[in-house]
Amino acid sequence: MEIVKDEHNVEVHYTGTLESGEVFDSSREREPLAFTVGAGQMIPGFEKAVRGMKLNETKKVTLSPEDAYGEVVPEMVQQVPLTQLPPEIKPHVGQQLSSQMPDGRQIVVHVKDVKDDHIVIDANHPLAGESLTFEIEVVGIKEA
Repeated sequence: MEIVKDEHNVEVHYTGTLESGEVFDSSREREPLAFTVGAGQMIPGFEKAVRGMKLNETKKVTLSPEDAYGEVVPEMVQQVPLTQLPPEIKPHVGQQLSSQMPDGRQIVVHVKDVKDDHIVIDANHPLAGESLTFEIEVVGIKEA
């Protein structure tokens, strides 16, 4: 029986939960997630968990923040004066905004707080700092 290795194209179904048990994402109601193992398309711990699995095997793993979306980086939380926002933007907590970095890259930030004269934005991934549990089922393996 074939075992998942680097450069294999795999399809998996997964359900991701937080420590509280809340489901934050699942492929069960849609197409399986397809990716190439070792190509850096997935968070490190997820990819590591899939390596060595067999077709139709199911595994449950808990990933530390370092193996998932990393720790929260305080420097990625900043205050932005409302005067720097385009006038058509009416910010609210939880809103996603796009911000341009000095090197021209676009990043997504989340509004954490809205004050009279500024907003607090967070460029950390929303799941940064979280331990994540995944139930993973390999439903397809193809050699590249």
